[in-house]
Amino acid sequence: MTKKISRRTLIGTAAALGVAPAIVGRNAAAQEKILYVNTWGGTLAAAEDAAFFQPFTKETGIQIRQVSPVSIAKLKAQVQSGQYDWDVSNIDTMEYLQAKHEGLLEPIDFSVLDKSKMAPECVDTHGIQYVATNTNLVYRKDKFPNGGPKSWADFWDVQKFPGNRSFYNQPHTILAFALVADGVPLDKIYPMDLDRAFKKLDQIKKNIKVWWTQGGQSETLIKDGEVDMIAMWGARAQLLIDQGVPLEIVWNGSQVAIGYHFVPKGTPRAKEAWKLIEYTGLPKPQAEFSKRLPYGPSNPKAFEHMTKAEAERQSTNPEHMKVSFVPNYTWTAANLPMIRERFTQWLAA
Repeated sequence: MTKKISRRTLIGTAAALGVAPAIVGRNAAAQEKILYVNTWGGTLAAAEDAAFFQPFTKETGIQIRQVSPVSIAKLKAQVQSGQYDWDVSNIDTMEYLQAKHEGLLEPIDFSVLDKSKMAPECVDTHGIQYVATNTNLVYRKDKFPNGGPKSWADFWDVQKFPGNRSFYNQPHTILAFALVADGVPLDKIYPMDLDRAFKKLDQIKKNIKVWWTQGGQSETLIKDGEVDMIAMWGARAQLLIDQGVPLEIVWNGSQVAIGYHFVPKGTPRAKEAWKLIEYTGLPKPQAEFSKRLPYGPSNPKAFEHMTKAEAERQSTNPEHMKVSFVPNYTWTAANLPMIRERFTQWLAA
């Protein structure tokens, strides 16, 4: 039986033997003009391709190849082995901070990436913010013709707003919503009073029909009317609205999750990778992406390239941000194992 050898392994072996790269099918110049980008696939990847990848290729000549799915385990394996299947990826803030702490990320090469083109608040030491998603309270308008819940306190009010409910099975998010429902101001959620949060969750536990775990599952639950209100990603809710599903997105008390683009430590295509990441941080490309898929742009200047209606759909719209909160990721990361264990026990009780 013939053992299949990966393209990159073959190239590395040839280089070690002193064989010209052309012998294994591609010359060095061609290699330098391809970047492998780790994406989530689906509609997100399609929007990235149209707004980021195709224009970037047209401008630079660097071809983009997408690799899915996104995986922290794969990031670790690549850095440890030195064998890279992709050169750029994106993860949320909590995973980004963990990966940076573990030494898995390349520091930004500011000889390539022009910091002056970025929004200062979007630039960290090892990555660039590029989009934000929200977890929102969403309800079916046809179930509440006289007006539905407008806050997490309303979500908890099963007398005033009866109906089936669903929560995202992500403990640190749910506990934050519980505190907000109990009257904690958005800027006082952290450090969490966990006893208070679980006590508040006790009040609504029996009214939660489904604890969803996948984004597509949340869409199906609210689209098919299996639940009347749900905590779900606002961008997915907006796509359902665009399809004619009678939903209302509540911005009051929504949680913002910020995504980072980064480069895995050691990839030989780091310079090209930072060129792409710089492009994804520019206002106009971010606006083009968010027009296709309502994940809010991180660069505030992106809103200058949108109509008022387009801007109102975005999670990072300044008006939405006034009533939303960004988690304290440092506190959450330090306490997450304990939170998960306690929540698992609570859910099983």
